Amino acid sequence: MADNKKSKKKSGMISTSQTVAENRKARHEYHIEDRFEAGIMLAGTEVKSLRLGQCSLGESHVAFKHGDITLFNAHIPEYQQAGQHLQHNPRRPRKLLLHKREIKKLMGRVNREGYTIVPLKLYFNKTGLAKIEIALAKGKKAHDKREDVKQRDWNRQKQRLLKDKG
Repeated sequence: MADNKKSKKKSGMISTSQTVAENRKARHEYHIEDRFEAGIMLAGTEVKSLRLGQCSLGESHVAFKHGDITLFNAHIPEYQQAGQHLQHNPRRPRKLLLHKREIKKLMGRVNREGYTIVPLKLYFNKTGLAKIEIALAKGKKAHDKREDVKQRDWNRQKQRLLKDKG
C-alpha cells in the first residue's frame, strides 16, 4: 500500500484533501460572508484532469438554473490519455450538490439582499470526493480595495519594524 502512495506522488497526481484550484481574485473583489461546501457533478475524464491538478476558477461564477445551483465557466481541460469520444466540454455548466435548505438560503439572500455567490476553491476531501467551496459575497467598491491595500502595506511595515527591533 505504501508503494501505491509513492507512485501517485511521482506521477503528479493530487492526493486526498488537497486544493486543486483557488480563486484568489475573489478575496480581492468581494467581501466574503458565509461559506458553503458543495459537491460537484463531474464526468470521469473531468475527475482525472482534476487529479492531475488541472483547473481554473478565475473566470467562473455560480448562478441559479432550473431551481439548482450551477457552476458556469470553470475550465477543466480535456484528459489527454482518454479517447476523443470520451472527452468532455472544458467549460460546460456543472451542477452543484447542496441540501435544499442551503439552496433556499442562498436564493433568498441573493434575491433580497443583493449578494452574489462566488466559487472560492475546488479540492478533494478526505474521502477523495471533489468538493467546491462557495461563498455568499458582496462586491467591494474601489475605496474598499484601496483601504485593503493600505492595511496590508501597513501590516508588512509593522512586521519589518518589529523584526528589526527584535
